[in-house]
Amino acid sequence: MTSSRLRVFPAISRNRDPKKYVGELMRVAQFADRSGFAGILLFEGNDVFVEPWAMAQHIMGQTTRSSPLIAVNPVYMHPFTAAKFVSSFAQLYGRKVYLNMITGTAVSDLQGLGDEQPHGDRYVRLGEFVALMRQLLENTRPVNFEGRFYRTSNLQLRPRLTRELMPEFLIAGQSEAAQRVARETDCIKMQMLPPDLDRGLDAPGMNFGIFARESREEARRAAKTRFRDNPDDRELLSLTMENTDSVWKRHLYDGQSGELQENGYWLLPFLTFQADCPYLVGSYAEIGDRLKDFAAKGLTTIMLDMVADETEMQHVCKAFAASGLF
Repeated sequence: MTSSRLRVFPAISRNRDPKKYVGELMRVAQFADRSGFAGILLFEGNDVFVEPWAMAQHIMGQTTRSSPLIAVNPVYMHPFTAAKFVSSFAQLYGRKVYLNMITGTAVSDLQGLGDEQPHGDRYVRLGEFVALMRQLLENTRPVNFEGRFYRTSNLQLRPRLTRELMPEFLIAGQSEAAQRVARETDCIKMQMLPPDLDRGLDAPGMNFGIFARESREEARRAAKTRFRDNPDDRELLSLTMENTDSVWKRHLYDGQSGELQENGYWLLPFLTFQADCPYLVGSYAEIGDRLKDFAAKGLTTIMLDMVADETEMQHVCKAFAASGLF
């Protein structure tokens, strides 16, 4: 099988300082724009410092080609509102956006918002959300929609988007309900980097971080310097795990080691609440070869956790360059 070019959406590593949040996002967004990345991932949730739709507009206004990957949770808006934003960005900037469809946020936040839907039903709602958004964006005639969660009568969005400006939808959930909705709605299915790196690759999209240097030993030393183990940080993650029903977070958290594995798989950044995914650590050549292997097995799209400083971003670019797929 021939490997194809990878589409990469960087995301800043978990940021707890609101004074640095916008600056770090813009640094990565502008770097991504210069370096040929597809765009940048923007998170959603009660604890996100800037609403992702507002941040997407700020980024698109200060870049030339970036197509942000915007997290969308039905608990925060109606499908018509989301479709209106997508249409507005297309008219303002002549660019498409990507939508990361999610249902998860802290259980306490769902309770605060008065959303009492069980996990499975939230995914039913998500599927309807995607279906209705597509109809609104594609149709030239008013849309009539009858679902469990959404109903419309002669609802029309103007103007209809051209095919090249239609958004692409991703689903990152790992539960059976999430997988079902991804299949039914033809969304790009995402998964976490698997610990053995060779098995369990069953989605066109993957979420992980990269820490690379010229040699494997240098990469491992630098990674352990950047992401240090800390009991207080582990306790912070433990507290957040009591406030989530996320299947993928539970899967990463339960029974996995924070040791840097021989194959480069490293979960410590997640276990210490410094990242939302595992990391792949190694030399440029090792990571380049691994990316080629992933692409040969069908990987097309990467959500890439990234440390928001110029030096680390350059190291990541060298790893992608070594793959020949970027």
